[in-house]
Amino acid sequence: MACYLTTGKHMSIYYSVFTVLILLAVTAPIALLFGFVGASAARSRIAPLRWFAQGYIAIVRGVPEIAFFLFFVIALDQGIEYLRHKALCPDWSEPIRQGNDFVVCQAAKVPLGSAPQWLHETYGFALAVLTFAIVYGAFAANVLFGAMRAVPRAQLETAEAYGMTQRQTFWRVLVPQMWVYALPGLSNLWMVLIKATPLLFLLGVEDIVYWARELGGTKTPRFTDYPHGDWRMWYFLALLVFYLLFTRVSEIVLGRIMARLTKGQATAGGEAQRKAATA
Repeated sequence: MACYLTTGKHMSIYYSVFTVLILLAVTAPIALLFGFVGASAARSRIAPLRWFAQGYIAIVRGVPEIAFFLFFVIALDQGIEYLRHKALCPDWSEPIRQGNDFVVCQAAKVPLGSAPQWLHETYGFALAVLTFAIVYGAFAANVLFGAMRAVPRAQLETAEAYGMTQRQTFWRVLVPQMWVYALPGLSNLWMVLIKATPLLFLLGVEDIVYWARELGGTKTPRFTDYPHGDWRMWYFLALLVFYLLFTRVSEIVLGRIMARLTKGQATAGGEAQRKAATA
């Protein structure tokens, strides 16, 4: 069993764990940035900017994630190749759309057909990160927008009465306090993002679910030195344990962050801390 679990083919599932962790580490701050920009734009006094942000939040939140992933990755990939095709192959005379096929010149391919395999994998991973960030950035924008509105208006008016500009009030009063109200929603969003990582399989990235299904399926001596029956149940059980442990660690860390942010704040969490300290 030890030899089987350390074969070169089997090491791929261990590498895929790091792929998932890197995806979360990169996607979470980018999605939070998208959300912050979206929430700020949704509060803007400039009507077109406000409409665009509110439309972005409403459209992405109203479309199932799987449908958006399947559409956006194809659309983004073809959009990049279309622009490169127009720039690099101006003499191309054939139509790009040929029935159900999307045909561009070889120089416009992204990545190029002659590119090494790691570049193809990096490109696919980058598309996955961008797709995850756009989708969950809309959810983060909705959470942050609600958190901004939860900050007492009296505090903002007091800051303005002291002579602060709108920008100073936003960065010095509104933003520092909104995180207390936003963290519960962002915590739930983080859990949803963790559970959504198996969607990497749909984006062409060989993630944990892909390798669990691949390695756990029935293998005969023709395909492997370690033939076995259908072991997918055990592989998926290992995935279940992995995700449960990961979410539990996330709950502990997020709980400590919440306790730190609510300390001394005029919120339900801060009030509970004060009562516990005086009890």
